[in-house]
Amino acid sequence: MVHVSLRNFCSITPKFRDYFKLPNNNVLRWFPGHMNRGLKDMENKLRSVDCIIEVHDARIPLSGRNPQFKNTVCGIKPHILILNKTDLIDNKKLPDIEKVVKKEGGANDVIFTNCRDEKCKGVQKVLPTVMQLIRNSTRYNRAEVKEFSLMVIGVPNVGKSTFLNHIRKSNIKKGGGAPTGAKAGITRSVSNRIKVSTDPLVYVFDTPGIWTPYIPDIETGMKLALCETTQDHLVQFLNMADYLLYWFNKNKQFRYLQTFDLEEPSDDIRLVLTKLAITCKFYSKRKSIEDGKYRMVPNLDMAASHFVTSFRKGELGKIILDSDKLFPNETKPEVTIDSSFSHVVN
Repeated sequence: MVHVSLRNFCSITPKFRDYFKLPNNNVLRWFPGHMNRGLKDMENKLRSVDCIIEVHDARIPLSGRNPQFKNTVCGIKPHILILNKTDLIDNKKLPDIEKVVKKEGGANDVIFTNCRDEKCKGVQKVLPTVMQLIRNSTRYNRAEVKEFSLMVIGVPNVGKSTFLNHIRKSNIKKGGGAPTGAKAGITRSVSNRIKVSTDPLVYVFDTPGIWTPYIPDIETGMKLALCETTQDHLVQFLNMADYLLYWFNKNKQFRYLQTFDLEEPSDDIRLVLTKLAITCKFYSKRKSIEDGKYRMVPNLDMAASHFVTSFRKGELGKIILDSDKLFPNETKPEVTIDSSFSHVVN
């Protein structure tokens, strides 16, 4: 049961939007030239690869995966799916996620990781699992090669390079790893092989994040944007905050009320951001058209950035954005009015 403050609301569960609409769908069309070149380079390297490691964001285990990988770099090679950033989701859901993802196909194994945790057990499982898959497979033209070669793939900014560096650090203490950063698109080409283990001798190709050139629907695109797989200025924080508000209300998850000290849920993103800006003292100076004087007004752009960043840090709860696809029959919590006007949010 979720109790929320609904001051000035009527005595029934509030009605929220049934669908999300963007002012301009073109903001989701991002496929830089280096991605197309990167995909071709990855295909050309396949003869030198024994296993594919696909890294993805655990918050969007279905929506975000690039379907082109199934028809290009994946297929006959052993393939492991790494679902990273598990510190940001409800870990009780991991078995259910694994079951659904395996049913979707496209990977021999699914491993959950949090690459920000140096002692992550999931990361420690990867190399043994990879070696077992390779030894049980037909290596074709690489059957006589003693060293092993892997390729890490995925959409931008899901933690591929961080994962690779974590593996390397666990096995080799010094030496050059892969460059990392919080901005999507840091890795722009297929790198030379990086040694990640000496016994067994294992090398890895780090690759650029490859977005799908065709986003199947707006919600998939917005989930990808919220998880930082595209550059923020292209989609804009106001659009991302609006989708996030829509998602919270649709799924009856109202922790944002508690986090931002709001009195009641709303479907109006500008109203929510105005209240948030006032609470957090996000103001900017604006010149009045009427009298030419400058006044301090709520800065909605700063509030939108704060809203989205709070989600990304996990401050709004352990959120799986794909919960509607993963658990379509899961009962949503009932929302009731609390006459005391205080809210308690799960």
